[in-house]
Amino acid sequence: MTADRSTNLQTGSAMQEKRTYSVQEIADILQISKSRAYALCRESCFKTVKIGKYVRISKASFDAWLDRTEQ
Repeated sequence: MTADRSTNLQTGSAMQEKRTYSVQEIADILQISKSRAYALCRESCFKTVKIGKYVRISKASFDAWLDRTEQ
């Protein structure tokens, strides 16, 4: 891969907005343990998807849930 193409790929991926969070990211945002973040996922507080052994949380539904809980 040429340097120009590599730069374009990196720039393109940086421009894409993140659509999901990992459980660890949710735990970090909320300043809670990872096990508590998994519990919130099981309680269906926000939309999740399981990809193999990984759980991903919809950014839009998490952000909406967070907005509701802050009010």
